[in-house]
Amino acid sequence: MPSTIRRATKADAGQISEIIAELIREPDPVALAGTRTPQEIEEWMDRQGDHGAFFVVEDDRGRLLGFATVDFNSAEPDAATFGAWIRQQNRRQGHGTALAEYSLAFARQQGYGRIKARLPRDNQPALSYLSSIGALVPLFNPGTTFELPIYQEGERNGGDE
Repeated sequence: MPSTIRRATKADAGQISEIIAELIREPDPVALAGTRTPQEIEEWMDRQGDHGAFFVVEDDRGRLLGFATVDFNSAEPDAATFGAWIRQQNRRQGHGTALAEYSLAFARQQGYGRIKARLPRDNQPALSYLSSIGALVPLFNPGTTFELPIYQEGERNGGDE
């Protein structure tokens, strides 16, 4: 099924909220501390300003299959936090990698020198995915480093949420 990667808009907030709700019900939700309403997603987008962004992958019918974020942290202005989430039925189809490539290109344009990702404990699929993303960083952002901080219980997804 053909898909498109693009920067998300506030019109996508409802579907992003739905994806988060689906992911939270999974046994090992990756770096998501709870559900988010569409309004909370819109507020998150507003907080990102020009320094961060949401990106989405959608099918040819306009249904979002997943999303990614690049967030900034005012305490570490040279660093961005990356996260990507794909609906369970759409995993292992290359959508996460495509979102990462798009997100890393954005991070390069913003001039970030470090990319960080959240990694939950004992989640081998997440480790495998993020390790592959780490290998992409030098291709998309020469001279940029990639770090995988360990996700702690109760922590929220990166950035200034």
